Amino acid sequence: MDRIKKTSFDDLLQFFETDDAKNPGKIFHPELEVYNSITNENSLKKASVLIAVTRPLPQVDSHIVLTVRSAGLKSHAGQISLPGGKRENTDSDAVATALRESEEEIGLPPSEVKILGKLGDLALPSGYLVTPIVGLIDTGLDFRRQEEEVEDIFEAPLTLVLDIPSYRKSKVEFKGRERTILEIQYGSYKIWGATAAILFNLAQRISQNAI
Repeated sequence: MDRIKKTSFDDLLQFFETDDAKNPGKIFHPELEVYNSITNENSLKKASVLIAVTRPLPQVDSHIVLTVRSAGLKSHAGQISLPGGKRENTDSDAVATALRESEEEIGLPPSEVKILGKLGDLALPSGYLVTPIVGLIDTGLDFRRQEEEVEDIFEAPLTLVLDIPSYRKSKVEFKGRERTILEIQYGSYKIWGATAAILFNLAQRISQNAI
């Protein structure tokens, strides 16, 4: 049996040069019933998130930037998320939304981001259709959090995020029902729900291309 090659920053770059990367399919929730409950994706509000990948240095590995949402928010309070948010009328496309929201939430200037591509859309039962945008940034940038929305900013190793066996399924209660979700642990941070589903999709696609 062929051994699957360990994914890396180089594999990520190579993936986004392929034709497969230009035709992303939908990202599916680990529980099919959740998708079956979304009967009309056209009615969902459009949103984007940025998967900001740091360029590695000789002694520093590549990481992905994540945030901890403020405890006072009405939705997803205290959860781990990718910088991003709802599309505004002034946004020209999904990339513009991701860049604008990232600048607002973590102080990341759009000029510091080199866009590689995007993943497929993820429909959420909360009423949003999320498009993940993947981009490169330099290591060591100084971030500035928007205190009303962001409690903390941290970086998770790319090698962990792309390690498929590190993800596991668990159960949470959502609107009075038990649901299956994906989660991945990094130190004291538990990354789960939509964020974990997006990162797992990235890991799957890069791993398949790297075989």
